[in-house]
Amino acid sequence: MPLKIVFAGTPSFAAEHLHALIEAKHNIIAVYSQPDRRAGRGKKLLASPVKQLALEHDIPVYQPQSLKDETEQETLAALQPDLMIVVAYGLILPQAVLDIPRLGCINVHASILPRWRGAAPIERALLAGDEYTGVTIMQMDRGLDTGDMLYKAQVPITQELDRQMLEEALAKSGREALLHTLAHIEELKAQAEKQDDSLSTYAAKLDKREALIDWNSDAQSIDRIVRCGIGRTPAYTYIDEDRVRIIEAKPVGERSHQANGVIISADKNSIRIACQDSVLQVTKLQMPGKNPVTAAEVLNARREQFAPGKRFTNGPDQ
Repeated sequence: MPLKIVFAGTPSFAAEHLHALIEAKHNIIAVYSQPDRRAGRGKKLLASPVKQLALEHDIPVYQPQSLKDETEQETLAALQPDLMIVVAYGLILPQAVLDIPRLGCINVHASILPRWRGAAPIERALLAGDEYTGVTIMQMDRGLDTGDMLYKAQVPITQELDRQMLEEALAKSGREALLHTLAHIEELKAQAEKQDDSLSTYAAKLDKREALIDWNSDAQSIDRIVRCGIGRTPAYTYIDEDRVRIIEAKPVGERSHQANGVIISADKNSIRIACQDSVLQVTKLQMPGKNPVTAAEVLNARREQFAPGKRFTNGPDQ
């Protein structure tokens, strides 16, 4: 008999895993996702990517505000699931819920545990300059990403990867790891590996203030902030009174004797900015209220503002 699976997840990253399960013909009896949220200028209620996918495939969807409510727990228990798969769900699963499925609850976590437990493992791995990250399939317990590990798959972090690209790579690896785990679930559960808590690090959710560029940092550190913010929390800085987002940049192999934050050169290819013992080459940026544009397009419209000698700062009044 195929396993009766309940899937719990919310964003696109989770939807990709649900799609893999559907394509592989697994028996998904129900989907749990966070309640619809208001978004956009019209503040319309929008269903999560996981809910949208489930409805397309006629899978029942449940959207409780919390799973701590006994009535919600009874609803889940009535489904009599063999297994619950959790991917970026966003709600806490109390012990009573973890105990409902016959095989418990497993989680797809976007790091090689115990490194980067918590809400933002992808961003934290990028910001830390880690050489690799990956996916861990974990048997869930009451702790924060502390459960026994069933399966791990590494993903290298190259200099070219931004957050979106890394998330896509991790989703691909996660789909493969999840399907492998389900194919060998009993064997992997019997061989589960406990985490070494002494090696754990915490992946706190990013604060928008962390996206503010400190030009006293080296170019590699600033480059990681830029790559981390792609599509979610763009890196930003100030020049004159304008708050400018840095969308695309890379460190170049040279040093500068200019003060940190000063524009060294500006041409159709890039704007080069002095950093701590290094130089950052910016090729795409975004002015307030505008779409992202190339360095050439910015210079065509605002050449004096971005002339060599001008300086980026940490605030409009500096």
